[in-house]
Amino acid sequence: MIRVAVAKGYLLGKTAEIFEQLGVYFSEALTETRQLQITDTSGRYTFILVRPWDVPVFVANGAADMGVVGEDVLAEQQPNVVRLLDLKFGACQLVLAGLSASDSVKPYSRVATKYPRLTESYFQTKHCPISVLKLYGSIESAPVTGLADYIVDLTATGATLKANGLHSLDTLVESTALLVANPVRLRFLHPDISTLVTQIPAFL
Repeated sequence: MIRVAVAKGYLLGKTAEIFEQLGVYFSEALTETRQLQITDTSGRYTFILVRPWDVPVFVANGAADMGVVGEDVLAEQQPNVVRLLDLKFGACQLVLAGLSASDSVKPYSRVATKYPRLTESYFQTKHCPISVLKLYGSIESAPVTGLADYIVDLTATGATLKANGLHSLDTLVESTALLVANPVRLRFLHPDISTLVTQIPAFL
């Protein structure tokens, strides 16, 4: 059996579509199930449904053999996983945004984000010291309320930024969904996982 960690939502729906085209079926819709683990009708695959930020943790620590996770999360966490395949869906960008489209970040500005590692690394390359405020949600409200001067956050269309009067100033990471594996489990399950990696591109 291969255990696959996937986050609920868009990534799960697209992943389920791909596996269905590979002949992997479940007794109920993955996007609607209340189960946290669900095994396909053949007993070959178990999907473990977790939060997006927990997917690399499950894979890196061997609780899942494989996972589907965004490049943004991998870049931030830098987990010990093997990148197998770009699945080419879930495209989005991690951007620096502020209230003014022509603004340039001043030293010691406050930047709100849930990506502190990537944010600090970005500003280090700019030789611009800043203060990072880590938030877990409602990132766009930080500049509007005066909590922070700028944000670093994920966007797909820019609609949420625009709705909150924010402008994208730069892109830190281009992200799509990736198929990853635990290094040890990859060696143990290499024939089966290798077959998946060979077959999946036909359905992307």
